[in-house]
Amino acid sequence: MAERTLRGMKIGANSMETEVGVELAPRVEAVYDCPDGRVLVIPFSVEADIPPVWEAPGGGEALLRDAERPEPKATKPQRTHWDMLLERRSIAELEELLNERLELLRSGQLRKSA
Repeated sequence: MAERTLRGMKIGANSMETEVGVELAPRVEAVYDCPDGRVLVIPFSVEADIPPVWEAPGGGEALLRDAERPEPKATKPQRTHWDMLLERRSIAELEELLNERLELLRSGQLRKSA
């Protein structure tokens, strides 16, 4: 073959790069205990902040070995559509709007929606 011949590779072939001279970043292994008794070992960078809780595969939360479960964060109560509506209108305004719409519906100016 000529020197200028291109050689093809199959799709998904291995990389032509080697790991010679590559220095991996220093790592530390964090050990997590799952509620069902499984043990997870997760590698982290030495510089990383290791979280005390890790989401376990298959559900549940694994706790970092020799760590205490952190206090749950305070959350705001979930707002409903009704709560948001009451932020914009008073009950008296809502009753007035309801009566106006009912009058339009009864007079035939408004059609019922299916």
